[in-house]
Amino acid sequence: MPKVSFCGISGSGMSALAQILKRSGYDVCGSDRNFDLGRDLPLKAAFEQEGIKIYPQNGSAVSSDLAWLCASTAVEDSIPDIKAAKEKNIPIKTRPQLLSEIFNSYQYGIAIGGTSGKTTTTAMIGYILDKADKKPCMINGGLLKDYAGTAAIANIIYNKGNICVVEADESNGSIDLYNPYIALINNISADHKSLDELSELFQRFAKRTKHSVVVNADYDLCRNIKHSRLIRFSLIDPDVEYYASAIKPLPYGSQYTFDGKIFTLNLIGAFNVANALAAIAVCAEMGIDKYVAAELLQDFHGTARRLEVIGQRHNITVIDDFAHNPDKVKASISALRQYDGRLIIMFQPHGFGPMRSLGKEIMTEFVQNMQAEDILIMPEIFFVGGTVTKDISSADLIDYAHSLGKKEAYFVADKAEAAARIIALAQSGDRIVIMGARDNTLTELCHQILENI
Repeated sequence: MPKVSFCGISGSGMSALAQILKRSGYDVCGSDRNFDLGRDLPLKAAFEQEGIKIYPQNGSAVSSDLAWLCASTAVEDSIPDIKAAKEKNIPIKTRPQLLSEIFNSYQYGIAIGGTSGKTTTTAMIGYILDKADKKPCMINGGLLKDYAGTAAIANIIYNKGNICVVEADESNGSIDLYNPYIALINNISADHKSLDELSELFQRFAKRTKHSVVVNADYDLCRNIKHSRLIRFSLIDPDVEYYASAIKPLPYGSQYTFDGKIFTLNLIGAFNVANALAAIAVCAEMGIDKYVAAELLQDFHGTARRLEVIGQRHNITVIDDFAHNPDKVKASISALRQYDGRLIIMFQPHGFGPMRSLGKEIMTEFVQNMQAEDILIMPEIFFVGGTVTKDISSADLIDYAHSLGKKEAYFVADKAEAAARIIALAQSGDRIVIMGARDNTLTELCHQILENI
């Protein structure tokens, strides 16, 4: 098998692809600046245990016998690995290009699209198919709690079958690369592109889909999608094909009624019930009885960093969450508000460009969905290197929250100061929520706070 290298291998999407190729017989190596900075070292050890050699990001991972280099979209052309590949005329593939090549080679490709919920729904579908012995290959961006012991980094389910399930990312337009057998459009809402651009993107996605398109009928733009076999799910409209009602919060999950039967989830929030309906609908299109799918999901434990309860101490709960765009922030806080207790949220935004375009919308969701006594704390925008224009700060976003009437909102210099302030403020009954994407150290921060409250 060919030898390949991954530049930026610690990213959730890149690590999944590296493992898939390794298990397919490729000779795999890679590099990541996080490892060079002493970050994410357990992840580095997991790669090495899998037989994936990790090099410093100084060009040494790019030998002349490489078939190609896969480069994360988060890395710049100035990185030594990229320069070395160009100097040696080694082809460079992006993560979306490689993922779509793998996906499109399968007979039954199931692509999960939408601006929110992709990771959890992809995991649900992979889980149902796997437990139903359909032997799927599932490639995900989040760590699957139910598969923590089966992969070096548990963001894949690997079987040598004819089904592949992936997240199809719309943020950089790479969703155009996928030709699904079944497509799911979980929702269409503001994220990295305008709603008009997103509508066109998802309609093209649907047009390329061979068998069926599953859509969330609770979103106007999803209802407008055209396809010869359109399957709808909803929490509002009982006349669609898949409808759930009587949603009730449980201490650590949710209960819902589907076609007259009561089911439970180990996940909180109505949005996760919607995700479950989507997964059930997709799996039914693959020949799995809808009630069997719903029953299987009762034992599904979700993905890491999606409203994940890290622990409880002195009646204070610490929760880790990936929310980073307006829709995700709204969904997470709405789910948390179903339970008693003040919220202390540390939100770490990532990307100066995304904060310029979406920062005010994110702040609006915080202000509209948090109670007066809830506290919002924000360290500076997460940045791992490269050339960017730093013309916006978390301090600007906090000022905007103040202008909207949110008094309990504070800017701090960094995560260490945020943790210290949270520990000082926390009282019995509080829920501490650490929110943000990209930064793999946020989970570690949750554990540090839990130990010190």
